[in-house]
Amino acid sequence: MRSGTGKFSASWRHGASVLLVLGVAALAACGQQKEAPPPPRPVVSMTVHPDGASVSPVYPGEIEARNATPLSFRVNGKIIERSVRLGDSVKPGQTLARLDPADFEKNAASAQAQLDAAQHRLVFAKQQLDRDTAQSAANLIARAQLEQTQDAYASAAAQRDQAQQQLALAKNQLRYTQIVADHAGVITAENADTGQNVQAGQAVYQLAWTGDTDVVCDLPERAVATLHTGDAAQVTLGALPGRQYTARLRELAAAADPQSRTWRAKLTLEHADADVRLGMTANVAFAAPGETSASAVFTIPATALFHDGEAPAIWVVHAPDNVLQLRRVSVTRYDARTITVAGGLQDGERIVLQGVHTVHAGEQVRPVAPLHPEDFAS
Repeated sequence: MRSGTGKFSASWRHGASVLLVLGVAALAACGQQKEAPPPPRPVVSMTVHPDGASVSPVYPGEIEARNATPLSFRVNGKIIERSVRLGDSVKPGQTLARLDPADFEKNAASAQAQLDAAQHRLVFAKQQLDRDTAQSAANLIARAQLEQTQDAYASAAAQRDQAQQQLALAKNQLRYTQIVADHAGVITAENADTGQNVQAGQAVYQLAWTGDTDVVCDLPERAVATLHTGDAAQVTLGALPGRQYTARLRELAAAADPQSRTWRAKLTLEHADADVRLGMTANVAFAAPGETSASAVFTIPATALFHDGEAPAIWVVHAPDNVLQLRRVSVTRYDARTITVAGGLQDGERIVLQGVHTVHAGEQVRPVAPLHPEDFAS
């Protein structure tokens, strides 16, 4: 009886322990509550619609002269006078700067004295030649003496010619102490000042020639393939609002700049008026086919612009689950508060306007309208 009772007690204790463990586990499970997912975060967004017309890409440029040359002295010396300053207009033949001419005047005077002496020797040699020629004809002198006189005359003539060339060179050196404008134009740079010692060939001024005016801009790779010499473009200037000029592509670089990876384009500005000044900033819009003519364009706030790698991108709220997607776009124009996008957006899609750096792809959001829509107006 004791043995049976002991086995019954052990079994009961084991069962009670199992029930206790199960009870504790049940209580623990009841105490854990399932965490609710966070609500979608609100994002300021707007629905986009196309502008109704396509636009050509616009590239920034600058007004430059067709020809521009550095002006320098052709001899070494010290600048004692500058007659023009930055922005001055000059005429052909106008003296722009002078070096100290003292040493060059002395060289010219010395060369003149040498020429005078050579001319006197030549006159004497000619007189001697005439006498010896007459005496030789009368057989009064030997033939060898006449030949010596002829040689002396030829040598005197050569020395006279050499002295003439030395004088011409000295006068040129004296003339090179002045910078004289060889074309009409405008001074666009000053590189040396009065009192400064300069070397021959060292630039003192930069002269932009009067005449044809160019618009210079740098083009991305996608635009180069569609452009050809002679293509037309529309040019607007920030300093002259409301005016539009026509330009034609004159030159396109054969290779890209190694740093910017852009191609330099030079366009001739047609019918430029007096209000167009060198150095003005310009916007160049090419009418090149196949660039964006078939795409709808959207003008959206600049705050919506993000990036995907090095490409511009926009956060699009995908309907109907309101999940964010990062989509690459092509920006054709940058303005003060807006950008113009061609390609990448569809009519009626919703984009994120603010906080584009705080969201991530695949995030579920709750679109809200901006509190002040006028702040995002173009």
